[in-house]
Amino acid sequence: MDDPRGRLTRDGIRIYEPGDFDGMRRAGRLAAEILDAVGPLVQPGATTGMIDGFITRKVAEAGARSATIGYRGYQHASCISVNHVVCHGIPGSDIPASKHERRPRGNDVLVDGDILNIDVTVIVDGWFGDTSRMYVAGTPKPYARRLIDVTHESLMRGIDAVRPGNTFGDIGHAIQTYAEAERMSVVRDFCGHGLGRVFHAPPNVLHYGRPGTGAVLEEGMFFTIEPMLNLGRPETKVLADDWTAITRDKSLSAQFEHSVGVTAGGCEIFTLSPAGLFHPGQS
Repeated sequence: MDDPRGRLTRDGIRIYEPGDFDGMRRAGRLAAEILDAVGPLVQPGATTGMIDGFITRKVAEAGARSATIGYRGYQHASCISVNHVVCHGIPGSDIPASKHERRPRGNDVLVDGDILNIDVTVIVDGWFGDTSRMYVAGTPKPYARRLIDVTHESLMRGIDAVRPGNTFGDIGHAIQTYAEAERMSVVRDFCGHGLGRVFHAPPNVLHYGRPGTGAVLEEGMFFTIEPMLNLGRPETKVLADDWTAITRDKSLSAQFEHSVGVTAGGCEIFTLSPAGLFHPGQS
């Protein structure tokens, strides 16, 4: 359903009113609180299905709705993407192990050293809060830790480029130049998106690009920035379930996501962790 609020730019991007920021704050905070609560569950021996069940209950207890349950046939309150899964990992599913992994039968069981992205979108009073972050089961390998750190910094550099008068190309350029200088590749097959009172809307927020290109940022735009970085090449493929995307070369992948709104002086992050736990190791 289209959102009747605000006006549309010539690029089809909705401009929301100042009063709409409060709705996004409430939705974003709940999504972040749920991901804060998930952290202690991410341990070797836990299953992705168990984690998703916990998220489902937390959404219901808050009187909110999951945006993903029923979305294009999807039946879970989260996407959980482990190791070489880039995005849209289905909780409890049997993901083929990469050539670098020795995993127990039934790949929803986490083992020591696994890294995983958990992505949650909730609907609070019609507003969508969308965020994801990385977690570690046990102790990560040094290269996995570095991938997580570079991906987080890439997101924050993209957010730093958000201000009226800049362009979406400026955001992508900030992410791409940093990530590639750190010898990581930026996934091209998936991108951020507009949101508000709808789940997905213009613009497509690319995580690579040239400065000064693309639509110009204006106060009142709401969208996600969610870079996916790979240790290997950027190419991905989607498995037969039509959801799970993995790296073609089976290299590790990481992702962080915030929902943001453009303000007069820069941007507001709606999905900040209330407990300061957005990045693994924060306390």
